[in-house]
Amino acid sequence: MMYPMFYFDPTYILVLIGVMLSLAASSKVNSTYSRYARVGARCGMTGAEAARQLLNSQGIYDVTIRRVPGHLSDHYDPRTRTVNLSDSVYGATSIAAIGVAAHECGHAIQDADSYAPLKIRGALVPVANFGATLSWPLIILGLFMGSGSVLIQIGILMFSLSVLFQLVTLPVEFNASSRAVRLLDENGILVGQEVGQTRQVLSAAALTYVAAAAASILQLLRLLILFGNRRDE
Repeated sequence: MMYPMFYFDPTYILVLIGVMLSLAASSKVNSTYSRYARVGARCGMTGAEAARQLLNSQGIYDVTIRRVPGHLSDHYDPRTRTVNLSDSVYGATSIAAIGVAAHECGHAIQDADSYAPLKIRGALVPVANFGATLSWPLIILGLFMGSGSVLIQIGILMFSLSVLFQLVTLPVEFNASSRAVRLLDENGILVGQEVGQTRQVLSAAALTYVAAAAASILQLLRLLILFGNRRDE
C-alpha cells in the first residue's frame, strides 16, 4: 500500500515540537538583541572598531572587516578571511553590536588556531548541502515506489548528514562566543556588568543553533519511526 507523504499521523507532534523550539529561540534572540541594542557601551567603540582591536590583540592582521547589508547577517567567511558585519552591527556602539562583532571574530580566531571542530564543519558543508538537497526528493520518490524502497533508506541517510552538520556546529558556536566574551573582558572593551550583558546576547543567539539541531533530530526521529513502521508493509 502507498502512503501520501503528508498525511496526518502522531509523529507530527515531533515536528510541532521542533517548530515551537525554533520559534521560541528566535523570539528569545530577537528580544535580547533588541534590549541590548539600545544600551551603549562605555568604550564608545563601534562593532567594527571592537572587531579590529580584538583581531589585532591576537596578532591577526590579514582578516578584513566588511560591512554587509541586512539585519543580523553577520558571519565569518574562511574562504576570503573576512569578518562580515551587518549594518546594525558595523557602525553601532551598543553592547549587542560589540558582542555580535566579537563572536564573528571568535570564528576568525578559531580559523587562525586551526580549531578542529571548525575544520570538521567546513569539510562537512558540501556533504551536508548535498544531503539536504537530495534527502526529501529521495524519500518522497521512495514512498511512491513502495514504503520498503531502498530510496527511503538513502534519503534518511542523506538527511542524517545535515543533522550531523548541525551537531558539529554547536561546539563551534559555543566556543566562538566563549572566546568573544573572554577577549572583550581581557581587552577592556567591555567592563563590569557589560560583560554579563554581552554573554546574555550571545547565549540567546546560541539557542537558535540548539533549537535548529533539536528540530532536525526530531525530524530524523520521525522519519525513522515512520520507516520502521512501514518497511515490512
